[in-house]
Amino acid sequence: MAKIFVITYSTYGHINKVAESVVQGLKKAGAEVSRYQIAETLSDEILAKMHAPPKPDLPIITAADLVEADGFMFGFPTRYGTTPAQVKAFFDSTGQLWMKQALAGKPAGFFFSTASQHGGQEVTVFSSLPILAHHGMIYVPFGYANAHLFDNSEVIGGSAWGAGTIANGDGSRQPSEKELAIAENQGENFAKVAAKLASA
Repeated sequence: MAKIFVITYSTYGHINKVAESVVQGLKKAGAEVSRYQIAETLSDEILAKMHAPPKPDLPIITAADLVEADGFMFGFPTRYGTTPAQVKAFFDSTGQLWMKQALAGKPAGFFFSTASQHGGQEVTVFSSLPILAHHGMIYVPFGYANAHLFDNSEVIGGSAWGAGTIANGDGSRQPSEKELAIAENQGENFAKVAAKLASA
């Protein structure tokens, strides 16, 4: 059984909704799952002006926590095609782990959200790969393992890079059933890979 941390940053809750399905898939495949969120860097005043809902009751991840897991699923929205500043700040705090290569060989996957279909779902992951490379971590893409990724009859987030959802610019669109099914499928597939690596 692999111990997987699902670590998210979410401003409006879309990523946390997708994370619930990722967790279902991980558990379905027998993984031990722990949920964490990345610390917010914006003030309560700014968040209120953004009409952001309260954060979920999840523990805040620290760099030191990462050594306890066999693998990681990271979920966050895009900011101009790259990671939000909060996520970057978290990864920037992992320097001591990098110096020791404490995370080397551990698998990681991503899921994401954007405001539009072409808002950077794939490039958000692509821009995060150097972080994994510097830590010696193993990127586990989703591939086209779910038939919904071939469905062009409606708007569906996600790609070979991972599960995803499209929120609209005002956040009014919630993750669809197909997007959540893709996320669950990704969690299940990731757990199987992580279990093989953990037992190697």
